[in-house]
Amino acid sequence: MSSQASDLITLGHRIRHFRGQRGLTLDQLGDRVGLAGSQLSLIENGRREPKLSTLQDVAAALGVDLTELLSREAPNTRAALEIELARAQKNPLYGALGLPQVKVTKGTPLAAVESLVGLHRELARRASEAIATPEEARRANTELRELMRDRDNYMPDIEQLAEDQVRASGHVSGALTHREVSVMAERLGFNLIYVNDLPNSTRSVTDLVNHRIYLPPASIPGGHGLRSMALQAMGHRLLGHERPSSYAEFLWQRLQINYFAAAALMPREASLAFLSTAKRERELAVEDFRDAFGVTHEAAALRLTNLATSHLDMTLHFLRVTGDGALQKGYENDGLPLPVDVTGSIEGQYVCKQWSARSAFTHTNRTTEFYQYTDTPAGTFWCATQTGATDAGEFSITVGVPFAQAKWFRGRETTQRAVSRCPDESCCRRPVSAVSSRWVGKAWPSARLHAHVLSPLPSGTFPGVDDTEVYEFLEAHAAE
Repeated sequence: MSSQASDLITLGHRIRHFRGQRGLTLDQLGDRVGLAGSQLSLIENGRREPKLSTLQDVAAALGVDLTELLSREAPNTRAALEIELARAQKNPLYGALGLPQVKVTKGTPLAAVESLVGLHRELARRASEAIATPEEARRANTELRELMRDRDNYMPDIEQLAEDQVRASGHVSGALTHREVSVMAERLGFNLIYVNDLPNSTRSVTDLVNHRIYLPPASIPGGHGLRSMALQAMGHRLLGHERPSSYAEFLWQRLQINYFAAAALMPREASLAFLSTAKRERELAVEDFRDAFGVTHEAAALRLTNLATSHLDMTLHFLRVTGDGALQKGYENDGLPLPVDVTGSIEGQYVCKQWSARSAFTHTNRTTEFYQYTDTPAGTFWCATQTGATDAGEFSITVGVPFAQAKWFRGRETTQRAVSRCPDESCCRRPVSAVSSRWVGKAWPSARLHAHVLSPLPSGTFPGVDDTEVYEFLEAHAAE
């Protein structure tokens, strides 16, 4: 549950608490503040966010200070339990069970509420123990993702730093050239040196004594990869980084240098000029943004997430998904329900098979972006997905927006539509009962070693094996 939704539930409990103390019914309080009792009920149940003026009226009618009404503390022990239960029932961990949510009423015994909260605590504890992954890395990733979501994935200080460095290199327009990157390095007092024997664990090595930045061989001098690696190495120096003292600090530094490199390769002012024109013409497309600045599709998609909310007034999401459906990278500030584990981590979690990030793999024409509308429990989203492949296998890059914002993008006319009920496992993660009953206990797959280091093993009869896919495979071949 988001912090905003949690705050609304607490606010609702506090209003109900003070209303009860004053002996007022919903209709009586509603009459005092000019609201119908049914509207006030929605506010007390955390289902509607009231205007500030409404809250001021409610506080006055209840005879309490507005600051006291807005406190984030539960008004009493029972309310605290009810709030905790509401949060637990909104958690994807519970949603995946496919069980109904329990509505707590005034007549629900306190012991029953305590019992339900205790069961949810134990469920969360056991799920946490079951995750066989490096906890520090997962939690640091999660905290960093939430931090950037709060910032709309935008870092104005680094934007300005990159803009100044690019301008000083002599760059005017178009793609940043390899020569201009070299000029940026020289202004810092460094030379770019290309060698064949970099340590396998490094992308670049900076010699602080002789002022050299060692990079892989320049087989494609203007290539995005080499320009990006050089800019990342310079980013460490420009941002004053010291040796990281924790994994969280290491990730923060990595995020900053990646952001700097992207902001240099796709400078803010030039990018906004390009994107604003495309939006006015209702022809926004990641592939055009990519080609205009000579970068990868993934780099262009991520750069769009930096600028879309702060400058184009759009919320959106980004996904990088492997061929087997595992989420490698993800960002959203548009409400798309990303799959998460009990710690809140998304890395290695499997996205819904109905999402375009996975359905795009089933289409034969992959030269251009694949467009799709998807109905989800959180609303309808429009997505553009581009697939690709590396030595490690296939992957897809997706950028999507809520339905109302699809009007700005090329591909909005698509008739491709899907329905996703995830995290309800009956959507795509649980075998159809008839198929399951036919094959349970009669299949013996040999699992591959799970490749996603930061992800938990999928649950199933065989660790690392998706029972649904196994049963469907057997079902399809049984008739042959």
